[in-house]
Amino acid sequence: MASLKDLRNRIASVKATQKITKAMQMVAAAKLRRAQMAAEAARPYAERMEAVLANVASGASQGPRLLGGTGKDDVQLLVVCTAERGLCGAFNSSIARLARDKANALLAQGKTVKIICVGKKGYDQLRRQFEKNIIELIELRSVRQMAFENADPIGKKIIAMFEAGEFDVCTIFFSRFRSVIAQIPMALQLVPAVIPAKSDAAATTVYEYEPDEDEILNALLPRNISVQVFRALLENAASEQGARMSSMDSATRNAGEMIQKQTITYNRTRQAMITKELIEIISGAEAL
Repeated sequence: MASLKDLRNRIASVKATQKITKAMQMVAAAKLRRAQMAAEAARPYAERMEAVLANVASGASQGPRLLGGTGKDDVQLLVVCTAERGLCGAFNSSIARLARDKANALLAQGKTVKIICVGKKGYDQLRRQFEKNIIELIELRSVRQMAFENADPIGKKIIAMFEAGEFDVCTIFFSRFRSVIAQIPMALQLVPAVIPAKSDAAATTVYEYEPDEDEILNALLPRNISVQVFRALLENAASEQGARMSSMDSATRNAGEMIQKQTITYNRTRQAMITKELIEIISGAEAL
């Protein structure tokens, strides 16, 4: 049975932890609003970019390699975007699990898998099983607010690797922000570009482009890869703060329940010791 001093130390320790989790929850709540606004603002641009590519690609005579691919899918590049820090629930593990399942399925089919980890937490989880497949770790630890300048080098690296013939298909993994308690892990194919089907109304509309469609695609497709990477990083930033806010709120409530239980145990132990001392005093007095 723990002594009163041990129980007091436990209660003080849990109270200190509760203060930390409460502070982290408030910080995450403050960061969440800005990250959510940035993620929601990027969605229409990325979706419109896909629509423009669909219109231009429909009239192109011979699209670039970024659009048509190499015609093979033997070498797969997986870009796994996670956070730099933990304490955000299942946010990092859910993205890593989705990428792990995809990698295992490709390896079972005899494909070659290469992995680029954007964020240290994804690297820490995937290197246990795919250390030989990970070709690079890109850390964003020093980034305070996500900007396009952080995503553009990643997009250019993907394009350079494709032009060098280092992979056939590229897929990016991230978590789409839905709400504070709901983040959806997603996989989006970047190369070759997945062009959405045109609607019936758009299919009947004829556009004339200057310069021609092939030249426009040569400029838009590399830009689209950087845009989609930027969108993934913004969605991740909002999802991370939402998951951390929810996780720290749960931890704060759990700490409160633990403090309550430890306080009850402390009071009962203290009462039992007082009762025991009274019994010993009374027994000693009667013996005299």
